[in-house]
Amino acid sequence: AVSLLAHVVISDLCLGKPALRSLPVSATIADALAALRNSEDNFISIWDCADHHAAHSVSVNVGGDHRSCTCTCVGKVCMVDVICYLCKDDSLLSPSTALKAPISAILPKIPGLVMHLEPSSRLLEAIDLILEGTQNLVVPIQTRISNYSRRKQLQKPSTTGFATTIHNGFEYCWLTQEDIIRFILSSIGLFSPIPALSIDTLGIINTDILAIDYHSPASSAVKSISRSLAEQTSVAVVDSEGTLIGEISPFTLACCDETVAAAITTLSSGDLMAYIDCGGPPEDLVRLVKARLKEKNLDGMLEAYIQSAYSSSTSSSSDDESSFSSPRSGKYSRSMSYSARMVRRAEAIVCHPKSSLVAVMIQAIAHRVNYVWVIEDDCSLVGIVTFCEMLKVFREHLGSMG
Repeated sequence: AVSLLAHVVISDLCLGKPALRSLPVSATIADALAALRNSEDNFISIWDCADHHAAHSVSVNVGGDHRSCTCTCVGKVCMVDVICYLCKDDSLLSPSTALKAPISAILPKIPGLVMHLEPSSRLLEAIDLILEGTQNLVVPIQTRISNYSRRKQLQKPSTTGFATTIHNGFEYCWLTQEDIIRFILSSIGLFSPIPALSIDTLGIINTDILAIDYHSPASSAVKSISRSLAEQTSVAVVDSEGTLIGEISPFTLACCDETVAAAITTLSSGDLMAYIDCGGPPEDLVRLVKARLKEKNLDGMLEAYIQSAYSSSTSSSSDDESSFSSPRSGKYSRSMSYSARMVRRAEAIVCHPKSSLVAVMIQAIAHRVNYVWVIEDDCSLVGIVTFCEMLKVFREHLGSMG
């Protein structure tokens, strides 16, 4: 195992990875919203291509060609960032005005969330960066721009409002915690007996969880939703006895559209779970959202909510390809290519404290989440296990062997 991870380079994990789509840091939130609506990816990378001093340049070594990049990926945004922004008091009064703000207003301010890494870097270096808090590693794809230009001539012009990231003669992709966990799982036998041990025995159950009562206003969970997005976890929805009922997951919200902000503002946490569940929001909840927006005198949000429903309904009825779209269902109206997306539900993915590490890894990967909730036999919530905690186990194991 030590030999494997010590010699594997990041470029080995980049094979087949799609090129990043990007927006400039000068874009507006409206630009980001348009890009997210038309993207098959939940995240859009944000790039700053202004002139940098040498101290702020990013050093990249690609194919022996050492160069200093003047374009830097400064972060990423997703629909959850837009939704949480629209839930703010000022934004609720005039959503259309709020969307004109610069993208920096929703760009996470967490240092090191996105980091550049050379393709020749070792996998152990990538794991160490993730354990320090990095979510996405930005890596050049070893394809020269001349080859890209040739491919570009064969492609249809893009109408999505954003472009493939081409900087310094290279496309870029990014690696995530999930990519590394998948790689480790493919060689899991090398780490025996660690994978067979229970998560309880390994001590990786985190009890510092984000939770909200089923009957509490969903609006009170906005800060927790933002934090869970930054930590790549979720917000547990529990009853008065601490029993896990479901979750409000950023991974689910990222598949919705911006009108969910209206639901968060007006519904309880329990009703919000039903609203964002796959299949589209129930009609009674749609009516409830409209009524409560009117009661709160949020005319701007109400107008945007109704207009979005009308636009989606019109598009759905006039386009056979989008006939499956619900007028108000973000998961179905976000993109024409919904079939390429992973359907997400508000139902939480759970395991038991005695579940083995490898079983929990497989669960998380199968459901495309970075975490699994841990519950007892009576469904009382114990804690959460994350990819980051799993990587700590493997890294410590390698350290003790090295």
